[in-house]
Amino acid sequence: MDIPALAETYNRDGYIGGVPILTAGEVARHRASMEAAEDQIGSLHYRSKAHTILTSPLQLATDNSVLDIVESLIGPDILLYNVTYIIKEANAPSHVSWHQDLTYWGLSHDDQVSMWLALSVADDVSGCMRMLPGSHTHGRYDHETREDSANVLLQGQTVTGVDEEKALLCPLQPGEASFHHGWTLHASMPNRSHDRRIGLNVQYIAAHVKQTKHDRDTVMLVRGEDRYGHYGYDRPAEADLEPAALAHQRYLEDLHRETAGTS
Repeated sequence: MDIPALAETYNRDGYIGGVPILTAGEVARHRASMEAAEDQIGSLHYRSKAHTILTSPLQLATDNSVLDIVESLIGPDILLYNVTYIIKEANAPSHVSWHQDLTYWGLSHDDQVSMWLALSVADDVSGCMRMLPGSHTHGRYDHETREDSANVLLQGQTVTGVDEEKALLCPLQPGEASFHHGWTLHASMPNRSHDRRIGLNVQYIAAHVKQTKHDRDTVMLVRGEDRYGHYGYDRPAEADLEPAALAHQRYLEDLHRETAGTS
């Protein structure tokens, strides 16, 4: 991969797409691992800190080829903030309204990037992401909170008045990833296909970024140094679905909802 060229595109557009990360065999193995976990504990959709209870998302989030790209975007000292699966079931009405990730996270700086790694086809039929190129340079847009049971977002947060004609699809084949900036406007439509649309969403921040809402947030150092100590540290999964890890993950889930669910 030409990482400098990827970084140049990211800095211009606020995202990059179609980045090859996994082979077809690796995709099948990681999807099977995820679905085996779901057979035991139920849906993993939007379950926070999945890397603390499952080894597969931990491996993907800390892959060196991924971290090489992340380093080119936010620098050498990288904290893993969150890892969660985002799943749209086949022929379901779930959608994601136009929004920016950083709106309610309470982070002090915007040195943040999200990777979205496809474990199934993400295209116009299955409801891939749509991006508004260059929107990250605007800063924060005004968001409205809306009641919409089909909206995947925690508060139904929505930016209105987006020029749809300027939006671009960001399709991914299984094993490909996109990376987008926390201020990049993005959305997605329902999955009209006959397969689940499965993505692993991984959020990284630079070590100097701190949580402004409280002092209980947690991270995992995945590259470089943490010379700031703004956070507690997450324990990486050493095996799948250990009871103690599951119990602590429920606390982390509640904390994430408390953090992201307040303005």
